[in-house]
Amino acid sequence: MRPVLCARLYPHVALEADAAGQVAARLNDHWLSIGGFGAGIAERLHDLRVGVPLAALTSGRNSKGLGPLAMRLARHGLMEFALKAPGDGEDLVIIEPQTADYWPAAAALEDADILVLSRFAYMRRRGSEMVLESPRARALFRLCDPQIAAAIAALSTPRSVRRLRRDGSGASPLLGLLADCQIVFKVDVANDIGLRQVEGDESLVFWDFHDLLFHARSTEGRQANPLGGVYPHLGFAAAPPAVRPAWPGKKIGLRAGAAADGHEELLPLAKLLRERVSTRAFDAAAPITIAELARFLENTARVLSKETVDSDGGPAFEYTARPYPSAGASYELELYLAVDKCDGLARGFYHYDAGQHALVPLGVGTAEVRALLTGSQFAMDAPAVPQISIIIAARFGRVSWKYSALAYALILKDVGVLTQTFYLMATQMGLGGCAIGTVDIDLFAKITGIEFHIEGPVGQFALGRPSQWPPGAT
Repeated sequence: MRPVLCARLYPHVALEADAAGQVAARLNDHWLSIGGFGAGIAERLHDLRVGVPLAALTSGRNSKGLGPLAMRLARHGLMEFALKAPGDGEDLVIIEPQTADYWPAAAALEDADILVLSRFAYMRRRGSEMVLESPRARALFRLCDPQIAAAIAALSTPRSVRRLRRDGSGASPLLGLLADCQIVFKVDVANDIGLRQVEGDESLVFWDFHDLLFHARSTEGRQANPLGGVYPHLGFAAAPPAVRPAWPGKKIGLRAGAAADGHEELLPLAKLLRERVSTRAFDAAAPITIAELARFLENTARVLSKETVDSDGGPAFEYTARPYPSAGASYELELYLAVDKCDGLARGFYHYDAGQHALVPLGVGTAEVRALLTGSQFAMDAPAVPQISIIIAARFGRVSWKYSALAYALILKDVGVLTQTFYLMATQMGLGGCAIGTVDIDLFAKITGIEFHIEGPVGQFALGRPSQWPPGAT
């Protein structure tokens, strides 16, 4: 007998259905409407609590009721999947989806295939559990059987599928699922190219383990962890003070050069810095104009010059100059605009061509544009969507081709520099702006068709005409 893969509700989720078959899910004190699934669905809800084999969800009467319900629940992130032992039905592995579109699938494997563990995969303790995950994977695997964990660790050395199946390895039933999630991958042992070079595409070679992990786990789209201002340590530790407690010792005052009345004249830049605020409410009746947008982009992000330079001791490298500084003059950041309201510009999704100082429409559907804008609204807790959401994406290889170990850190520093540049220009122009802490990297990948490790969001900035002037400060 082989282990059975089942779908079931997360323990913290409750389902209810009315007589007409309308199903709702409860998470803590929140209700979510799931949809209608037939008058008899109420009798079957308990099955999803204990678990239903995946094969049974797509056959017989389940294919029109319980199966579609399970898939809808999975898209809402309310389902997990358990690989159960034959006989006693104990959980061997529990699969937790990390993306909204994950549904278990097993990659086809032949006995002669050679598998090895991805260099991005890792096992760690989470509470009292052992989990196996990877920033490339759309799910993580909770390992309930220590023998399975040991068998997976042994895949640090390439092994044949035939050997893994023959020696009764506990990981054998998992192999196809792990390959589908790119936690293990096929390798040609006759090829003398290093394992780093043969995993994935050429752009994946640029990534160090810690950088890709931080990229995937510090924003939304490829993880299911709580995200944002949820105060996770409230009640355990006091909030650190806004100003650091002073070091002991005699202080050296720095106001000796101030005017006698204490109101020294501010430099223009100092004045801009003090006037800078975050704007979350925009004037729907008087949106930003395309002329203002053009001026904003020209003065913050346009390519001013380009040249190829032979670095001392290094290869020739093509450089540009732009209004903001960038690590090693890499200028890896690209701007994509989700536009809701802009006088002179249609609602849609655009790429800013910094070299030509032009906007290129990408033909993205209205639903996707709405998803980007509502995501921005939710992330900055705004009363409405911004007039324009500028998604700051990075061409990661542009930095990691040169730098090792600190490439992603440099990219984030560049995002901070560009964000401040946006704030100052918006203030100078009488516009409103707000930095946004997260963006859905998986949604961006689906919209653009670009793999998340090749080019993807690392920042976001809302822009428009503020609903009041001066705008309220934050």
